[in-house]
Amino acid sequence: MKLDILVFGAHPDDAELGAGGTIAKEVSRGKKVGIIDLTRGELGTRGTPEIRDDESAKAAEILGIAVRENMEFADGFFMNDRAHQSEIIKMVRKYRPEIVLCNAIDDRHIDHARGSKLVSDACFLSGLVKIDTKMEGEDQWQEPWRPKTVYHYIQWKNLEPDFAVDVSNHIEKKTQAIMAYSSQFFDPNSEEPETPISSKNFIDSVNYRARDLGRLVGVEYAEGFTVERFLAVDNLDCLI
Repeated sequence: MKLDILVFGAHPDDAELGAGGTIAKEVSRGKKVGIIDLTRGELGTRGTPEIRDDESAKAAEILGIAVRENMEFADGFFMNDRAHQSEIIKMVRKYRPEIVLCNAIDDRHIDHARGSKLVSDACFLSGLVKIDTKMEGEDQWQEPWRPKTVYHYIQWKNLEPDFAVDVSNHIEKKTQAIMAYSSQFFDPNSEEPETPISSKNFIDSVNYRARDLGRLVGVEYAEGFTVERFLAVDNLDCLI
């Protein structure tokens, strides 16, 4: 299956929090979108890997994406090394996306920046013809593939975005997808330990960040992204 957009997240719920509105919008436009989670979030204070598996499947259904996979890398301990890069290269070559979205380039959780660089490096290496890869259980060598561009969504830290996507008509679906992770986010009846993301203030902040960014660009809600290199546009109308 060839995808138009492939979204990577270090943990289940990263993609929804950082780019859920954009994902929902692109799906509504007929784009084929997939999500790959690098870990099962097994070091998370709340919930279990099994619970988060179920939650991520529910969120995927809400967003209407074409596919979701989990790399099952070690939460907190995966590295940006050859072994992990090779596994990401296999996924990029498998799905051949035009656009890749991935974690924030700098953030509170160490897995976010590390995952961001891992995916970005692997996207470059995936285009090199002398790197040979095969999917497990298959005999055929994969063809090289390099996405046209890699964009990084914004997470805990208030990074300055390079561009914003109007998600005004899709903020409700983003919220529904986030709240599919009921083990992780605000629940006044939960007896689980409190974490930085389980407070009402955190879940509210996802909404008011989108509203504030929307205010800055003249829409109701927006999501911000950073880029690694200058963007090229076909004409000035593309900037409106």
